[in-house]
Amino acid sequence: MSLPARHLRDFDWLLTRLLLPFFIVDTEVGVSIAASDIISTIIMDHSGAETPSIAYKVFTFKDKKTNTQDSLSVSIPEVLDPHYGMYVWPCAVVLAQYLWKHREELRDKTVLELGAGVSLPGVVASRCGAKVFLSDGAETPLCLENCRRSCEANGLREVGVSSLTWGEVSPELLLLPQLDLVLGSDVFYEPQDFEDVLLTVAFLLRRNPRAQFWTTYQERSADWSIEALLHRWDLKCVDVGLDSFDADEAELAGSTLPGKHSVLMMVITARTEDTSCDT
Repeated sequence: MSLPARHLRDFDWLLTRLLLPFFIVDTEVGVSIAASDIISTIIMDHSGAETPSIAYKVFTFKDKKTNTQDSLSVSIPEVLDPHYGMYVWPCAVVLAQYLWKHREELRDKTVLELGAGVSLPGVVASRCGAKVFLSDGAETPLCLENCRRSCEANGLREVGVSSLTWGEVSPELLLLPQLDLVLGSDVFYEPQDFEDVLLTVAFLLRRNPRAQFWTTYQERSADWSIEALLHRWDLKCVDVGLDSFDADEAELAGSTLPGKHSVLMMVITARTEDTSCDT
């Protein structure tokens, strides 16, 4: 079976992330080593079988164009697993940068991250003073487990984690509190999921009329568009230039991401006028 070209590109990028240097010793717990900003830990059970390895990657956000010395470092666990949601992708770093630049607006706000995976944006929002809920699909329990692992790595005991499946009005969705902000990085990955994502977003924005959906996405095909779906669900969007929040660089937060990937940012709200997308 052949993969589409975009999947092959993503697979190649992911493969380079998997080929991290590990050093394993014949003890119950392997030696932790540092490779750049990666700390990789291999855990062995008594039978010698290897459990999935966890690499903790540190992201440090700073203000480059101000005289302040403010900075924020967060530790994000990546798991050696074929599921795409177990890694930090370029979109997550760009969205986290946007949150960092708007950190003063986040204090005491209630925030939900959709498709959180490793939860970098949600963790940053929480560290900036927001009350955060992380979510991922019920069919991806390992991603939900990694959401909790990200919280533990950053000492975030008050962050809620729940399963939310896009396109479904589930009890978990109905039980969410009033929201000020919804986050999503790279949730527009598979075209067949686009409408389910926007259905969930539309539902949340109808219940929370003042809320916004902040999202980053990677441009993988010029033929893909959500404009018609935005119109169908009475939503509108404003494109946000990466240069407006210092994200127009190949390396952010002390990492090698977003690299050469074409990442875009937009803010989606409930539509109050007859326009779908502005710049």
